[in-house]
Amino acid sequence: MTPHMDLRRLGPLRGVAEALSLFTILPGPYLGNVDRPLARRAITAFPWLGLCLGAVAGGIVALVLVMGAGSWLAGALALCWLAGATGGFHLDGVADTADGLGSRAAPGKALEIMKKSDIGPMGVISIVLVLFVDATAVVSLAGTAGPGAWWRVAILVGLGPTVGRAAILFATMTGVPCARPGGFGSLVAGVTTPRSATINLTAVSCVCVLAGLVAGGWVWCLVALGCTAATLLIARGWIHHLVRRLSGMTGDTFGSINEVTQMTFWVLSALTVAVVS
Repeated sequence: MTPHMDLRRLGPLRGVAEALSLFTILPGPYLGNVDRPLARRAITAFPWLGLCLGAVAGGIVALVLVMGAGSWLAGALALCWLAGATGGFHLDGVADTADGLGSRAAPGKALEIMKKSDIGPMGVISIVLVLFVDATAVVSLAGTAGPGAWWRVAILVGLGPTVGRAAILFATMTGVPCARPGGFGSLVAGVTTPRSATINLTAVSCVCVLAGLVAGGWVWCLVALGCTAATLLIARGWIHHLVRRLSGMTGDTFGSINEVTQMTFWVLSALTVAVVS
């Protein structure tokens, strides 16, 4: 894209382009003044950025499985793409949030720990566990989806980043407090209205239904939709815990919400597919 192009010309895709520049290190448009209206558009488009990133991750998984190189390599390369495309922002949020929560300190002290640039033992452990569980969930899906069903595995892998980013809509709802004024969290705090969240989550659900139908008919449709609903319910619980423990949201907690939700979707999908297959 042209560095200083008029983003208004993109119409409905404007928010996706702005989210691309804000939340990834991929080439995107130049953003001058990052204000609340821009943040609102970017957060609204966040699930659809996740769908784009997930489509590439799913494509990587499909290609590796079709080539017969194994599910471990498929999962590892898909995770490398997601981490690389985002510059590791969300994984860094996982680590910082784990360090803050693991300190068992009061909210103010925990936030100070999270703000430090170094990563403690809890942060390292959390990143390793998240990536390990992510990879093993892909391996499990490849093993239980059935011989040659690489497209089913790819579809469920692709939905993970979408659902993970859809959970951010709950964390940026009006009424959810910001724990640290002046940071990135304060820029996006409260930018999502109930109407916007309802429309986007309904659209995400429709995408999951369609993906399930393509993957394997109504049974897989129920798998995708059921896992999405259960995952978002768990995400709301995680958000509630973070607000109670840290007195609000920060940029780091957004990263943890994204990664934990994405991981939960893949785990629930792997468990559910193992039961219905």
